[in-house]
Amino acid sequence: MAPKSSPGGLYASLKGLFGSSLGLLQNRLELLGIELAEERQHLLALLGLCVTGVVFLSAGLILFATLITLVFWETHRLLVLGLFSSGFLLLGFLVIYQAIRHPRLGSSIFSSSLAELHKDQAALAPEDAPPAQ
Repeated sequence: MAPKSSPGGLYASLKGLFGSSLGLLQNRLELLGIELAEERQHLLALLGLCVTGVVFLSAGLILFATLITLVFWETHRLLVLGLFSSGFLLLGFLVIYQAIRHPRLGSSIFSSSLAELHKDQAALAPEDAPPAQ
């Protein structure tokens, strides 16, 4: 007959450690999911605002350019149309440049999850080990 392990034995300790690790992992994954959902909602709201703003600004710019062109129709209509066309093209290229440059600036997505993981890593690291970066 095999000897019974005591309730505080190695098996119970490993089982408790495994259970705690799974609980910690579950908490971190839930936090990650919440951050993803918040980021998605934030991006959808931002996209909606941007599209609405672009529609209204485009309509306003077209109407303004038409108004100025009609005011100068008899004297300098080609000059006015050329200036507006050049200005709109320049602004369009600047916006495209910013859109290309924007992803390189970085994002703070998952910053809370990463901070929590760093705290967990620091808590689980041996006392004499240098902190991980």
